Amino acid sequence: MAEKILLDIVTPEKRVLSETVDIVVAPGEDGEFGALPGHIPFLCKLKVGELRFRIGASSRHVAIMGGYAEVLPDRVTILATAAEEAAGIDVMRAKAARERAERRLADARDTLEFASAQAALQRAIARLKVAEKQ
Repeated sequence: MAEKILLDIVTPEKRVLSETVDIVVAPGEDGEFGALPGHIPFLCKLKVGELRFRIGASSRHVAIMGGYAEVLPDRVTILATAAEEAAGIDVMRAKAARERAERRLADARDTLEFASAQAALQRAIARLKVAEKQ
């Protein structure tokens, strides 16, 4: 069994991250899951949230905006709609996005507008949560 696992995070625009890590914990649609080296293979859908991983004693965090995860014994591949590492998040912009989403939620006239505003709010909250762990 390998001692490390390769983590690749890819969006439609770019490769966000490629690191050899000790553990990956991701926001699966059916709940958070962890992957260690030698993990049984599986695929799952990701929800908006925080992905975290550890290299030695240091932990890092990435805001994931949905997508899919493929877990294999020696690697985890995240195909994300969007992803941002904590250090790259503009906190002021994320706070402004949260405020806009909250206003849109309050003013929503139908279920489609409400769902769209709620999704925007979840994304902003995920970004802020990850940014504070920098």
